[in-house]
Amino acid sequence: MERFTLDNGLRVVLAPDTSVPVVAVSVFYDVGMRSEPEGRTGFAHLFEHVMFQGSANVPKMEHARLVQAAGGTFNGSTHQDYTNYFEALPAEALERALFLEADRMAAPAITEENLRNQIDVVKEEIRVNVLNRPYGAFPWLQLPQIAFESFANTHDGYGSFVDLESSTVEDAKDFFDRYYAPANAVLCLGGDLDVTETEKLVRRWFDAVPHRAAPPTPYTGEPSPTGPRHGVVVDALAPAPAVAIAWRVPDPVADLDTYLGTVLLSELLSEGDASRLELRLVHRDHLAVAQSSYVGLFGDPFDVRDATTLTTQVHHPADVTPDRVLAAVHEEIEKVAQDGVGRDELTRVQARTSAQLLRGADSVLGRTLGFASAELIHGRAELAGELAARLAAVTPEAVQHAARGLVPDTAAVLELRTAEKGTTR
Repeated sequence: MERFTLDNGLRVVLAPDTSVPVVAVSVFYDVGMRSEPEGRTGFAHLFEHVMFQGSANVPKMEHARLVQAAGGTFNGSTHQDYTNYFEALPAEALERALFLEADRMAAPAITEENLRNQIDVVKEEIRVNVLNRPYGAFPWLQLPQIAFESFANTHDGYGSFVDLESSTVEDAKDFFDRYYAPANAVLCLGGDLDVTETEKLVRRWFDAVPHRAAPPTPYTGEPSPTGPRHGVVVDALAPAPAVAIAWRVPDPVADLDTYLGTVLLSELLSEGDASRLELRLVHRDHLAVAQSSYVGLFGDPFDVRDATTLTTQVHHPADVTPDRVLAAVHEEIEKVAQDGVGRDELTRVQARTSAQLLRGADSVLGRTLGFASAELIHGRAELAGELAARLAAVTPEAVQHAARGLVPDTAAVLELRTAEKGTTR
């Protein structure tokens, strides 16, 4: 792996891999949902859409046409702590992708027409994915409001219609100037590339992007809660009630080793038919029809900064009270906290988690995205390739220690009730 930094501050990571004649190009900007100012909720996601509407030398829709004409694919996504854009193409099309990403890094087409059009697109996404879908906001948009205090951690990252509709071209240009500076980004290239030639191509296309100072990384940490928190929402579309429980966990960056014990604990609790909560809630006590546990708002434990949570969500029959579900969840966690976890059970969980990581890194694009995320969040692209081994080294004692931190007294609980049960407990 090679790295260098351009004069404009752009950090570049090259990860050659000649096993297949494919290259992946990814640009990660250090701006996500938690970067949004008050009054501009949803702006990070909205701007991701705007970045696909053309740029100084690329008309609208031309980005897609040029990538697909070369036999490639492209996309982008918005996360809590970053926004990314990426392409996977045949190796001979590398320069085409570099040109496209450099052009929109320098001058996206921020116009009134493009902004209004994409606001409408995002509003329709919200209608389809949240407002008109059972459990559409549960728990990812609703639980943070209970689990956290700060605006960065509690606001609706999809955005309110009021904030979206009141956005102006000036707001969008200011957002671009502030957060889309080369010094606030990581360019990661992987696949069948020659390091020397690729550096020349990167400099050819990205050196001309003007330097702008990177904004301070937004502080998203919060003091740990000292008491329980509880909330209730009513979902008129939901066929059955549900409950979600969130516990604050160690800092994913500053305390990664301790955090890894929490990641494995979440897997031990709920992944697979042999997991603790699956056996207890679904198969033995019939308290649930489905359950899951995960670390990070989107279940992305390795590309999120502090503060974050381990969340357990359970969908349960209407004749089962949330209190029975909560009691069973806390009992299973307490068993791990008191009795620990056997080496065989932990080895099984570690193997499953490592396999998931390796599957994600199976393609050139998957590996490149992992390197880029690790570089941006942790400052070390190499970490992406080390995680499986580091998880394998986690001890039973570390998982037991993680369980001891998930106490009822500091949990945030969100009940989702159906319309029929919305006024009862």
